[in-house]
Amino acid sequence: MSGAGPIGVAVVGAGTISDQYLPNMAGYPDLDVRFVADLRPELARAQAERHGVAGHGTLEQALARDDVELVVNLTVPSAHAEVAAAALAAGKHVFNEKPITSDLASAAALIEQADAAGLRVGCAPDTFLGPGLQTARRLLEAGAIGTPLTASVVFQNPGPHRWHPNPDFLYQPGAGPLFDLGPYYLTALAQTLGPVTRVVARGAGAGPTRTIGAGPRAGEEIPVGVPTFVAALYDFEAGAVAQATFSFDSKLDRQGVVEIAGTEATLVAPDPNTFGGEILVHRGEGEPESVPASGAEGGRGIGAVDMARAIRAGAPHRADGRLGLHVLDAMLATEASIGAAGFVEVASRFELAPPLPEEWDPAERTL
Repeated sequence: MSGAGPIGVAVVGAGTISDQYLPNMAGYPDLDVRFVADLRPELARAQAERHGVAGHGTLEQALARDDVELVVNLTVPSAHAEVAAAALAAGKHVFNEKPITSDLASAAALIEQADAAGLRVGCAPDTFLGPGLQTARRLLEAGAIGTPLTASVVFQNPGPHRWHPNPDFLYQPGAGPLFDLGPYYLTALAQTLGPVTRVVARGAGAGPTRTIGAGPRAGEEIPVGVPTFVAALYDFEAGAVAQATFSFDSKLDRQGVVEIAGTEATLVAPDPNTFGGEILVHRGEGEPESVPASGAEGGRGIGAVDMARAIRAGAPHRADGRLGLHVLDAMLATEASIGAAGFVEVASRFELAPPLPEEWDPAERTL
């Protein structure tokens, strides 16, 4: 492995999300995507050819390459732990798509394995590294709203069965609105308010089945195995309280709501499932102040860029595995609270990384 220059990357998992990561990372000169791997080698080959990547094949072939330092793990959530552990055992750093794994024990084991080997684990979502949420973070730290007191986040729509041709997994344990979209909103809250300490939640659902609305299976009924409406209250270590709504049951499509109220004003942040956006600061009189997002927008994969630069510099990276573990912990505690009908503690913690400099640009060559 080289100790200088761009970081050699292998993408593992050539499914739909790779169509976002691969073209993005091709435009980030501090990353050099050298291999695409998948359980289906023909899919790996097709994606490699489509996106101009020279190497393709199996996970084992990817991990055997000396020119690969970082594995970007885009497999299904149930495979995150196994693939990441194999990559770490092969001496590679790992950036996992969200969630970091499907359970706390395997997530903690990954971090312990990485620490023991002197390697790193990163985790999506990296949307919080975009200029939208980074600008919001800098405003909060500059005291734009005074002391943050409360927050509200909302994601609601009629559900992905309307448009997804194979939505079965989105209505089963490990998904639903909490685990599918929750990581974006809870990461945004954690990055502005700090660690969650406890949660109380309720869950409900519109019925035991959904009918697929698009694609070759249109009209087919699928079972629902998770709450499709989740309402939660989160306590934060710094003293703030947030309320959250995650729903696949609303005919009113309302999403991207992140509002943080402080002693002096209320800040409206951009959609946490995007990288840019406008910030509004309401002071209770007159028109709200509009603050444009400051910085280069980028897209999915900028967490791997920050990670690559941190690896070369020997500095902490921001989309850290401990943050991913904490968000997973908060979601699992939310799920447990629904069953327990009471508060559930969130034991994990993470170190809040400093905001990115305004001039940070993933498309700049720095290595």
